[in-house]
Amino acid sequence: MRFRIAGGTTALFAFTILPLFAAAPAPTYSIKIADKSEAPKDVPEAIRKVLADRCVQWLNAKGEVLGEVWARKDVPVKASEAQIKNGLTYAEVPESTVLGVIRFPKQITDYRKQKIPAGIYTMRLANQPMDGDHMGTAPYSEFVLLSPVAEDKKPDPIEAKKLQEMSGKTTGGHPGVLLLFPGKGAAAMPKLEKKEENHWILLLQLDAKSGDKKATLSIGLTVVGVSSSA
Repeated sequence: MRFRIAGGTTALFAFTILPLFAAAPAPTYSIKIADKSEAPKDVPEAIRKVLADRCVQWLNAKGEVLGEVWARKDVPVKASEAQIKNGLTYAEVPESTVLGVIRFPKQITDYRKQKIPAGIYTMRLANQPMDGDHMGTAPYSEFVLLSPVAEDKKPDPIEAKKLQEMSGKTTGGHPGVLLLFPGKGAAAMPKLEKKEENHWILLLQLDAKSGDKKATLSIGLTVVGVSSSA
């Protein structure tokens, strides 16, 4: 921008506009692990029996507990020896399998930005429908569907339609969902990892069984993060 000053000289001034406020720091989260911590008594006994006695909590920067997970201690899978040796994926886990139980002390938002009331829910594996309403809404097709423990009393597999209806009672409509990332990087001790688009993933390594063969299943549960298209 040019201005004329005394004596007829033309001077060029450059202006730099500075932001009035610094950008807010991105939220951070942490986890706590409590061994020998059984699932809540509100969980039906048949489901409590299949859960490990380890509680994993995730907390916000203020130290407030946002959620707690009790994972299944022996996930039933259908895998060959080669698949077990190469590392299990969600493809070897039958759909609707119970992967654990989750408790929210306060209302949270699921992956579809739906409000999930405070409470205790089962987590069952589900695959995203391959239709126009769901394509492109998530980077991966595997989810856990959340169902109130008052409705889900046994760990047995159930039909996909029944699971969707049961999970729909969580929100009063569409099933309550949390996205599953591949469990790459999971180890014996749980850990929290930040992914793209501010997704925070709880990495868990679960014990699994294929018949009488022992294995491990690594999962990446999205505990913070929503779909960009929700």
